[in-house]
Amino acid sequence: MRDLLTKAAQIELVIFDVDGVLTDGRLYLGNDGNEFKAFHIRDGHGIKMLLEGGVEVAIISGRHAASVERRMSDLGIRYAYLGVNDKLAAFHSLLARLGFAAEQVAYVGDDLIDLPVMTQVGLAIAVQDADPFVKQHAHWQTPSFGGRGAARDVCELLLEARGQLAQLRSRYL
Repeated sequence: MRDLLTKAAQIELVIFDVDGVLTDGRLYLGNDGNEFKAFHIRDGHGIKMLLEGGVEVAIISGRHAASVERRMSDLGIRYAYLGVNDKLAAFHSLLARLGFAAEQVAYVGDDLIDLPVMTQVGLAIAVQDADPFVKQHAHWQTPSFGGRGAARDVCELLLEARGQLAQLRSRYL
């Protein structure tokens, strides 16, 4: 656990996949062609606390959906790469844009498409219900499933490693 917290303390940017990480991975398609996704409210609050703690947040998703754009805007996430076929290229673009080294980045994924980025970052995280092969390449697995609190797990791990979690929680008492 100490090694994990040491890695987590170095993180300045966390990148989340969307489908299967910020959602449970299911797609709801309406007869009108609209796509619906469900996001966990506690994951969102964790992301807001992480941003408040000074950690930058981004998403890289293979799909593009208006619901994701709206959710990211509501959470204050400024860096959203949607409809991306090459997540590694988007990752390198984001690093160049923000000036971070790969070792300062955590990536949270669940499926094979996430592996090219996960193998490059300082802290690779798989959600609890990730593909078993993806889990083999992660430094840590969340206790919660994707779309069911996994993002909150990540946020609290990073804030704990930075020594900020207790202070951020205390304002609610």
